[in-house]
Amino acid sequence: MDSAGGWGDDVYQPDQSEVQDDAGLLGAEDTLESDGVNDPLDRGWSPPERPWAVERKDVTAAERLRGETLDERLAVELPEVVAPDGDGIGDSLDSDGEALDNEVGTIRSGRLVAPDEGAHGDEESRLIATDVGIDGAAASAEEAAMHIVDEDAQSG
Repeated sequence: MDSAGGWGDDVYQPDQSEVQDDAGLLGAEDTLESDGVNDPLDRGWSPPERPWAVERKDVTAAERLRGETLDERLAVELPEVVAPDGDGIGDSLDSDGEALDNEVGTIRSGRLVAPDEGAHGDEESRLIATDVGIDGAAASAEEAAMHIVDEDAQSG
């Protein structure tokens, strides 16, 4: 195998003089992602549901040299999934439709924290909370269902 099509150790490897000291995670201002999480260490990660490479045919060097036939390549292709009609908000075909009104907010809230922060005595008897921002990890179903409602837009 020539160096142009090489894998792993066959390609260029930098020596110690070229290694950067700050090769850790980039700060939020240095990335192209804007998911509302200021600290990249707070960002959640979900592992894949299956191993990535063990099911492929080009894992070993012998398999890479042999290559794949067109039939083998087509066998791993997945068809595009088309969403069925009637699964969006307001497009139910067998009813009057789902109401779209200003009682349901469109902006998702972050973590909701009670005034007692969940650690002190509850001095407030009403069910109120403050949005403290996105956690970065996966939200529970209850947290994902919470949305911000614009009080000025509500009809009286």
